[in-house]
Amino acid sequence: MQRRDLNDLAAFAAVARERSFTRAAAALGLSPSALSHAMRGLEDRLGVRLLARTTRSVAPTDAGERLLQSLEPALAEIEQGLLALGEWRGTLAGSVRLTTFSYAALMVLEPKLPGFLLAHPGVQVEVSIDNGLTDLVAEGFDAGIRFGEHVDKDMIAVRVGPDLRTIVVGTPDYFSRHPPPRTPADLERHACIGYRLKSTGGLLPWEFEHDGRDINMRVRGPLIADEVSLALAATRAGVGLGYVLDHEVAEDLAAGRLVQVLDAYCPTFPGYHLYHPSRRQTPPALRALIDWLKVDG
Repeated sequence: MQRRDLNDLAAFAAVARERSFTRAAAALGLSPSALSHAMRGLEDRLGVRLLARTTRSVAPTDAGERLLQSLEPALAEIEQGLLALGEWRGTLAGSVRLTTFSYAALMVLEPKLPGFLLAHPGVQVEVSIDNGLTDLVAEGFDAGIRFGEHVDKDMIAVRVGPDLRTIVVGTPDYFSRHPPPRTPADLERHACIGYRLKSTGGLLPWEFEHDGRDINMRVRGPLIADEVSLALAATRAGVGLGYVLDHEVAEDLAAGRLVQVLDAYCPTFPGYHLYHPSRRQTPPALRALIDWLKVDG
């Protein structure tokens, strides 16, 4: 393959992804007219039309789509190989696109990410907060951070936080007015602070376990919130029982401001995991971020 063909194939991939000569030309440092001329030359040499052009848009033809699918893995390997040379220079460079949800960003990224960026000034990290379950490959992300139980089995997952536990708590004043529940079924007679999932719009069930059996309760009460801080404020005020992560209320429990109930029914579950697609070679910047965030155990 001639060098010109390789350059033109990379340029074609840029045009097909951007669906715009103007945007692709800007990314490649070329003029739109020069890029268009190069694409026509590539099509002539290959003997097939790769791009469907109109006065307002450009899109790959069926043949172009098939070529793009073949090119992208090879071009990605070349890009990662070039980035890996930074290790030989003693520097690290590259970018990482990361998707996560707001609470994981608060608990995992806020304490550690600034230090990583200071230690690796050549790395750029883009973080997208999405409380839904984002498709990494379809949306073009390098990695994500979710609870371990939500990570697909075909992903490589690395623990970046300890196991977690969701517990039921209420104030002493609340329990002076209502007898503490002894089993999850007793929650039907209590005011419970509900949490609505932003990702699906559904109410979060209160999940328990006993003798190896899962118990899911649909609770009712005076408040349904989709923000943890508001649900916690109502719980701490004695409005009703809260279903919260244990570390969120550790100080309240120690000080006696909140009381835990149903302890025997509240199991631990896999905490935060960073996950990414299986690849023959993990990009150096992503590998460095994983090493920075991961925890043992």
